[in-house]
Amino acid sequence: MDHNGPARAVVWVHGRVQGVGFRWWTRARALELGLVGHARNAGDGRVEVVCQGDEEQIKQLVALIEERPSQHLRPGEVHQCVTTWGAPKDGLVGFVEK
Repeated sequence: MDHNGPARAVVWVHGRVQGVGFRWWTRARALELGLVGHARNAGDGRVEVVCQGDEEQIKQLVALIEERPSQHLRPGEVHQCVTTWGAPKDGLVGFVEK
């Protein structure tokens, strides 16, 4: 990835992250960072976070999600994040909870 260019990341968040306000919190942080995408509950208890925008802003969001202990009042309990990087896709606007 080239620095400060457009990027896309898919982050699978493992832990106690469903039903605790985690998607709402993630959406708020993503919007503050100018990112687009979504946060969605998966059937196995994980949350999928898809975000697009400036690579450095995405890295900041991932760092906030992974932060232990959370200094930013992140709800829930994150045990692990698995992040996959890729090229941005067209047509994404806003950041939504699914």
